[in-house]
Amino acid sequence: MGDLAKDINSKFENNRVKALLNIIYTANWISSCQNEFFKDYGISPQQYNILRILKGAGEPLSVQTIKDRMLERSPNATRLMDKLCTKDYIKRIPSKHDRRVVKIEITKYGLDLLASIPKNFNKDLIINLNETEAEQLSNLLDKMR
Repeated sequence: MGDLAKDINSKFENNRVKALLNIIYTANWISSCQNEFFKDYGISPQQYNILRILKGAGEPLSVQTIKDRMLERSPNATRLMDKLCTKDYIKRIPSKHDRRVVKIEITKYGLDLLASIPKNFNKDLIINLNETEAEQLSNLLDKMR
């Protein structure tokens, strides 16, 4: 089992400081694991999130709506979508009434990519938590925010 003090060879001023640093350390660990996992699919975790948002919506969405729904707020969401567009995973649909308005839609290729990615790919990240512990952790994180 992980021990932050040993992992980063440090002592902490108090448990609140340790908890905050542990959250940051763990978030980076999760990001690293997910980046490595998605390499095989040629996308990033943020691009996966965009595809899931579009699939879940069931209809084309504005870029701003997608940005608002992203788990990780990304200032480069437009660039992420450009890359997905280049790979034909999404397409832009210009408005017939207003040239400034563009909607984004997931394509069949995007849906096929999502179908090829196991839905439980994150399970190993939380395997050491039982349901009660996972709920407690989630509640504590909600309380922190």
